[in-house]
Amino acid sequence: MTKQTILGRVSQLAKANINALLDQAEDPQKLLDQLIRDYSNNIAEAEEAVAGTIGNLRLLEQDHTEDVAAGREWGEKALAASRKADELRAAGHTADADTFDNLAKVALERQLQSEKEAKTAEPTIASQTEVVDKLKSGLERMKVKLNELKAKRDELVARSKSAQAQNRMMDAVKNINVMDPTSDLGRFEDKVRREEARAMGKQELAASSLDAQFERLDSVGDSAEVEARLAALKSG
Repeated sequence: MTKQTILGRVSQLAKANINALLDQAEDPQKLLDQLIRDYSNNIAEAEEAVAGTIGNLRLLEQDHTEDVAAGREWGEKALAASRKADELRAAGHTADADTFDNLAKVALERQLQSEKEAKTAEPTIASQTEVVDKLKSGLERMKVKLNELKAKRDELVARSKSAQAQNRMMDAVKNINVMDPTSDLGRFEDKVRREEARAMGKQELAASSLDAQFERLDSVGDSAEVEARLAALKSG
């Protein structure tokens, strides 16, 4: 009954759905920490119980081996006593032969008893071996599950720290009252462009004034040429 209880506990813990438990938890990290502690304690208890079950099985196996060996030994003694009885009877020592025959019978009775004990123990050993195998398998699954729990916890802690760091950064950015540097650059660029445009305007204005002077000079030259040609016509 105790073995079945151990096996049931091991199977139940090994089949626990971590993700389902986490979905229902208000604080997954605390749940994982508690599960890790519970699993570690349960594994330690289960290992102790399984070790006891294995120890009992090994004792049964030793007793079975001894019974088998005893049966074989008593059989050899029975054979030896029977042969001795045959030798004595052939030599005419009937009384001594009967004594050895009786010894052979006693040996055969012991052989039969040992064989019965060995045979009786075999089903128990087989069932106990099956239970031990299941317990070992369950323990291995529990250890795998424990490693999964630890990995989940480490992942959750890492994600939590990352999220906290991002939130702190965003809060810091939100709380700092800074102007957008691109707007300052834009205003400075506008100022530079206005200065450049004013310089271009002055250059253009200066060029226009110079062109006007040359145009007036050209018009004066044309008037002089006209007067000169008029004088030539009159003289000629």
